[in-house]
Amino acid sequence: MKKTVALLLTLSLAVLPLTACGSASSSGSNGEVVVYNWGEYIDPDTISMFEEETGIKVIYDEFETNEIMFPKIEAGASKYDVVCPSDYMIKKMIENDLLAEINYDNVPNAKANIGQQYWDMSKEFDPGNKYSVPYCWGTVGILYNKTMVDGPVDSWSILWDEKYADNILMQDSVRDAFMVALKLNGYSMNSVNPEELNAAKESLIAQKPLVQAYVIDQVRDKMIGNEAAIGVIYSGEAIFTQRENPDLEYVIPKEGTNVWIDSWVITKNAPNKENAEKFIDFMCRPDIALKNFEYITYSTPNDAARELIEDEDIRNSKIAFPTLSDYSNLETFTYLGEDADALYNELWKEVKSS
Repeated sequence: MKKTVALLLTLSLAVLPLTACGSASSSGSNGEVVVYNWGEYIDPDTISMFEEETGIKVIYDEFETNEIMFPKIEAGASKYDVVCPSDYMIKKMIENDLLAEINYDNVPNAKANIGQQYWDMSKEFDPGNKYSVPYCWGTVGILYNKTMVDGPVDSWSILWDEKYADNILMQDSVRDAFMVALKLNGYSMNSVNPEELNAAKESLIAQKPLVQAYVIDQVRDKMIGNEAAIGVIYSGEAIFTQRENPDLEYVIPKEGTNVWIDSWVITKNAPNKENAEKFIDFMCRPDIALKNFEYITYSTPNDAARELIEDEDIRNSKIAFPTLSDYSNLETFTYLGEDADALYNELWKEVKSS
């Protein structure tokens, strides 16, 4: 969920605003493809390589959250071809008839290189794997500083420990925050039970005086800079933080957590569907998937790319590539419907305003 606030990519890849007709640049010799992705969620070199090899011009735009992306696709004002939503949002887009089925004859690298376990996980939000191709995946867990935290960390409950008051970072995201509280209380993170959700709300309100800040990408920078002792973070960010600060450790709590997948999809009325499939196929090529993994540090579902990772510690990292069967109560977010969304949002407002 990509998991960071969108920023401009390096100057080698200009982010171009789209007009209502979806054109921001002249097409390449073989046309264009209009891509809508999270900020800093692709290696700019792979865009250049795709353009050079195919003659297809890439028009690239970014979004910050699934919730910002969805209404733009629904409205159809900008004619995007390829989008990279998260699991639960893909389900919502399917239910709203916003996606086109992918012709896998045109995307052979997907079936050849994406691991079966990721296709199986994707069936939770895309039955039959008709509409989406896994791009990145990971878990949500606790990042802590070994020099600032006493004893082992294995439970979400440490985020409620008063000894770490004003040293705790929480995700500024309704689903992620409620996931932590629901799991702590022994409930599904996809609960729509009002009693369970109210219990989670009360837990979050009780925790609030201990929280230094509700953040998104800032958790990474604050933890690297020793500005907090504990934070809720995405596994891909954890890999990056450990490179910068060796005192940091990442754990998946024993109560369970979210296993997420961000996937490539093609919009229902994509003007350039054939080029969109060529783009997705290119991104599933092992060498290209490896470049993207090394650039963004989020785990690749591309088994062939993983085999190309030269650093054995990274290739076998329990953070980047955990054996999911070693953990219990892992779930993938699902779209819960408009009524449930409204309830979550209302309860989150009560937490933030308390």
